[in-house]
Amino acid sequence: MTATPTVTRIAAVAAPFTRDLAADLALVGQLVDEARERGVRLLALPEACLGGYLSTMDGSAEPPPALDPDGPEIRRLAALAGDLVVCAGYCERDGELRYNSAVCVTGDGVLGRHRKVHQPLAEPAAYAAGDRFATFDTPVGKLGMLICYDKAFPEAARTLALDGAEIGVCLSAWPGSRTEPAADLALDRWTHRFDLFDQARALENQLVWVSANQSGTFGSLRFVGRAKVVDPGGEVLASTGVGAGMAVAELDVAESLLLARRTMGYLRSRRPDAYGPTSTPTPAVVTSRRCGDLTLLPEALW
Repeated sequence: MTATPTVTRIAAVAAPFTRDLAADLALVGQLVDEARERGVRLLALPEACLGGYLSTMDGSAEPPPALDPDGPEIRRLAALAGDLVVCAGYCERDGELRYNSAVCVTGDGVLGRHRKVHQPLAEPAAYAAGDRFATFDTPVGKLGMLICYDKAFPEAARTLALDGAEIGVCLSAWPGSRTEPAADLALDRWTHRFDLFDQARALENQLVWVSANQSGTFGSLRFVGRAKVVDPGGEVLASTGVGAGMAVAELDVAESLLLARRTMGYLRSRRPDAYGPTSTPTPAVVTSRRCGDLTLLPEALW
């Protein structure tokens, strides 16, 4: 007897969030209600959707409010989630440290957590860095989370895939270019890179990829939106474009992975013995470069 397909409806959000926690939670509630009405089972919200992100990347930004990982805001998020699986970003307080964190919840409580590992530009001035990637079980499948810049590193998503992730959820506050902004945000070089990373991470790991992002502006940052759901073949099933919205797609997660991996199984065909020291400490790198009489610091390359 052929198994009955189990179709899951998945949604990724592009939306603006601020320092007003009450307003953020109200917006989360509206988005969860919309998702529930549309039959969604997994909802991905952006990085820093509880309390907002940084207003600038030059190291001078006031950090978001730091929340207790088991505090009232996370409990409220779980209550709003109810029967949905909801992933959301926030600034986590751990003693004197702050982390750029993500949490995955249902109405029964916390299913999984992630602390952003890779930190761009001056983000270390506001947050400590995480140090691991891990998967966890959810009602919609085995899931792993990344935050924004984490997805620029193939090792991050590959670690999740090798740990059995069926669905990768990446929560972002990804802005457009600061030095060469395009008048049309859809044509911005960092919008293009955001999309490339999403499709590449899905394809090379043959998993379902769910990408949420902030939209609109916050301080000096102009976020690119482009929330999307990508199948294990790297095809975008639904996208919001650069504006606010909810990208909704449905697929049989287990069947889509089986079909993608049946013949060309990238994880199965790996040759770790041939790859060399891919996990050794990063060697010293050049931190500036000189073009004629102009020295470009790393932050100027964004």
